Amino acid sequence: MLVRTDPFRELDRWTRQVFGDPQSGTWSRPVTMPLDAYRTGDEFIVAFDLPGVSPDSIDIDIERNVLTVKAERRPLDLGDNAQVHTSERPLGVFSRQLILSDVLDSERIQAGYDNGVLVLRIPVLEKAKPRKVSVAVNSSEHAAINS
Repeated sequence: MLVRTDPFRELDRWTRQVFGDPQSGTWSRPVTMPLDAYRTGDEFIVAFDLPGVSPDSIDIDIERNVLTVKAERRPLDLGDNAQVHTSERPLGVFSRQLILSDVLDSERIQAGYDNGVLVLRIPVLEKAKPRKVSVAVNSSEHAAINS
């Protein structure tokens, strides 16, 4: 077995246990989760990294224009005979809140979870989509908006 030597590893582990780890969430103090957000066509897409999280533990709420995503990663059930040598993966509650723009349709959000990635697809409202404005030839005519 290959063992990597790090004289400060035990000190770092002990400090995290005593003072808490900002990368490790607890059930009373959630940790944020990394995300990517982008717009493609008529959709706004948000992808959250949630590896090792059970789909049953994912909770998505929308109140007014605030989107809240919470997920929980519980410890593995290793049995009574297991001896843990290293435990670096964060456990506990992960949480993220996003303020949705008024141009997004929060009534039609779709959510999917695959390979540890939660993907939310949020449609863009019709009023926010690009449209053409025709130009009047005479100064007495008014321009009409074509949808």
